[in-house]
Amino acid sequence: QVQLVESGGNLVQAGGSLRLSCEASGSIFSINAMGWYRQVLGKQRELVATITSGVSTNYADSVKGRFTISRDNTKNTIYLQMHNLKPEDTAVYYCNANINNRFTIRNYWGQGTQVTVSS
Repeated sequence: QVQLVESGGNLVQAGGSLRLSCEASGSIFSINAMGWYRQVLGKQRELVATITSGVSTNYADSVKGRFTISRDNTKNTIYLQMHNLKPEDTAVYYCNANINNRFTIRNYWGQGTQVTVSS
């Protein structure tokens, strides 16, 4: 059993900052890429940022220069530092991880954490 647990979502004013965390736990042999996605009600889930096991990163154009994804492999945890938040960043943020548990390699999702940016 593998679990991803996000935390750090909150209500913040435009221009503010938040830091999201996502910890993977359970039957884990190794973790490949991890990432953050977000979804607004009624819209498709979209990529925010990803990070490989070799810490190469990729960002959506809309967050480049404002968000930073990082990873602590000793804690099976990724972070999303968000600065200069805008109302359009309001969404449920989901963590995703590609995990090898020795028997299978598959993607897992967290339950999501709400980020609300007021104008």
